[in-house]
Amino acid sequence: MNVPKKVTLVEVGPRDGLQNEPEAISTATKVTFIKKLAEAGLPIIECTSFVHPKWVPQLADAADVLAELDLQGEARFPVLVPNMKGMQRAIDSGVKEIAVFTAASETFNKKNINMSIDESLQAVAEIMQSAQQHDIKVRAYVSTCFGCPYEGTIPAEKVLAVVQKLLALRAYEVSLGDTIGVANPQQVEHVLSLLLASTPAEQLAVHFHDTRGTALANILTSLQLGITTIDSSAGGLGGCPYAPGAAGNVATEDVVFMLEGMGIETGVNLEKLVDATQLIAQSIDRPLPGKYFQAAMAQRNK
Repeated sequence: MNVPKKVTLVEVGPRDGLQNEPEAISTATKVTFIKKLAEAGLPIIECTSFVHPKWVPQLADAADVLAELDLQGEARFPVLVPNMKGMQRAIDSGVKEIAVFTAASETFNKKNINMSIDESLQAVAEIMQSAQQHDIKVRAYVSTCFGCPYEGTIPAEKVLAVVQKLLALRAYEVSLGDTIGVANPQQVEHVLSLLLASTPAEQLAVHFHDTRGTALANILTSLQLGITTIDSSAGGLGGCPYAPGAAGNVATEDVVFMLEGMGIETGVNLEKLVDATQLIAQSIDRPLPGKYFQAAMAQRNK
């Protein structure tokens, strides 16, 4: 099987995973969770967002969380930045890396952030200019690359156009999001093949939600096309707001188990990763959907 020998995982549990959790989680718990994820060997951990606390109360303690992390260590701790106010807070917190976002669906973008795609790209350009002035790396997310709850399937050409604009603004990498978890391997091959015709694989990442159980299959297809960066979330943290009760982000443990079983290096210690997930699971008032995590906990509770 033609797959990479090594894959980089971007852990999004502390930000994308926790942001929709209704029960407040203490800053101390979040910090311990993030540190345990780093101890498990995850190289990049998106730890929080400088979004307005009114919109995402769970992440209101972003600056406090960052203050407890070693931003000079081996692990990288990017933060999501939605606007220039958030960017200034990120700069004040001493971050080395941020993430910005837009969508491939015009309707989704307007309903999500009340901007057209072009307007959001203008806002991203301003953030990125500031980032360059402060020597801060910028990663970009594109939502709804494979489907939109309002527009249905998104043409691959629209995804390509947004990705090219973000790379032109000097994002070092663009993560392609299956926001509502509707992608299938054939569609993934179609979209990625179009992008890879003009974009190096090392500038692309994939961010699959497992809402309908196809995330691992989509990741395998991505690997076979040369993608080596995968976003995932410990335990499958993070629901899908458009499919109540359904799984959201693909579980990091499931991805690591599959990759390591295939001989693909991740650098992640599964047992330590389960320890980290077990910690945060105790603060969540529902079972986590990750299959490997569930199996591991069943073994531990024997």
